[in-house]
Amino acid sequence: MEDLLQEAAVALWRDRDRLLSLPAVQQAALTWKIARNAVIDTLRRTKRTEKLPEGFDEGEEDSSLLNELYERIALLGEPDRTIVRLQLEGYSYEEIADRTGLTVSNISVKLVRIKDKIRKEWT
Repeated sequence: MEDLLQEAAVALWRDRDRLLSLPAVQQAALTWKIARNAVIDTLRRTKRTEKLPEGFDEGEEDSSLLNELYERIALLGEPDRTIVRLQLEGYSYEEIADRTGLTVSNISVKLVRIKDKIRKEWT
């Protein structure tokens, strides 16, 4: 719980200039949105541990699908490959947007299109 609060506080601190430039009513709404998104991003990055079925042997797991996925990602053009890599590393859309110079909505659209492209080529 403390980690979630800390992540929300860090996200608010990063956007402090934008927050302080707004009227009080908009500050409250944006504060809520930033904190909520930071908590959601943190929860998504947190690895959940689930008990594996009895008799499951991780050594038997076939990694060929995973290898094929990474091969398909490697064939993407540079901007798309970077966006996918950052998402796989657990970065939020906001963080990806900051690193690439694109907007958050643009990142969202690009990821949907990239995933669709990979699915279509896979079948």
